[in-house]
Parts: sequence; structure tokens; C-alpha cells
Amino acid sequence: MSSHHIVREKQEPALLVLSMDTFDEEMLGQLLEWSPTVICSTGTAEKLDASGIKIDWIISDGDSGDLQSDVKVMPSGGDNAAGAALKYLVTHNYQAVNVITDVLDLKDFLFYADKINLVIFRERQKIYPVNSGFSKWKPAGEFIEVLSHPSGLQISGLETTGNNRYKTTHDGFFTLQFEQPFLFIAEDIA
Repeated sequence: MSSHHIVREKQEPALLVLSMDTFDEEMLGQLLEWSPTVICSTGTAEKLDASGIKIDWIISDGDSGDLQSDVKVMPSGGDNAAGAALKYLVTHNYQAVNVITDVLDLKDFLFYADKINLVIFRERQKIYPVNSGFSKWKPAGEFIEVLSHPSGLQISGLETTGNNRYKTTHDGFFTLQFEQPFLFIAEDIA
């Protein structure tokens, strides 16, 4: 990083690591590039530590152990790990968070979808909420999966391939219109 790049706290998305057994290490390196606030579950703390990754917060209602110095403990307060971390990030005015998980339960993220810029990485997918009228440029043959069940879904630039999966029909924009405030979509990542 050159000296004229100053990264201010909370400028970059925080990184919440709930589990990472199926996550690509190169992609993890990209998410860590600008030194985000790293929050993890107790189950992933040892893996991150073994990889030499500095942890800022461990979500735990008990002792977090002595993995690293200066690690703060975030009590779950009756929430699951995702809920506790997202509540903290929203309360402390973080604008965005990248989440790594092996198991996706959208219920964990619904309440926060309109409160923080949320991107979830699971295996080879990038998942995020979109508003009706969402439009994005993609090359032909790319896959999109609609993870929610929206009423009145109208699509353009996509053709259905079954099981809520769609493929872009051409290089250009695809658009999603629906009746709910938002829905979650997943893009396949290489």
C-alpha cells in the first residue's frame, strides 16, 4: 500500500467469518486486503489464527482462550453469532460487511438487509439483497439464483434454467422486478 492511501476505520467492509471449511483462501486474502475489522465465531478463531490472520472480535459467551493479544470478546446476548455481529456493526455505524459461511440461513440476515450493505460468501457463491428494479451488467452465460420467493417476479435479460436459477441471455444488463421490499440473489463466482 502506498503512503497516499489512508484507510480510515469503518471505511472498508468488516469481515464476519462464521465458518470457512469450503471457502477459497485466495478469495479470503482479497477480502482481507484492506485490513477490515475481523469478527469470527469461536469455531473459526483457531483456523484464522493458524493462518496468521489478526482477529479483532470473537463472538463468545464464555472464555475465548488466548489465541491472540488484543482480541475483544463480543457476547452473543441471546442472538446467534450472525445476529450478534450484525447488531454490533449496525449499532457502531459500519456501512458494509462481508460474511463468510458454509451454511446459509437467510433468516439470520433478513432483519439487517436494509440496515447495512451485506454480502455473503458461501462456497462458490456471492449472495446479497437487492431491491425491486435491480439491474446489473453481466456477460452472456452467467448464472444468477433467486434465493427468496418473491411475488410478481419479472425478469429481463435472463432465461430460467430451473430451481430458481437463471442464465444471462446476452452480454448486457439483466433486471429483476418484484413486489417485496427486497430479495436475496446469488451469483456464481469463479
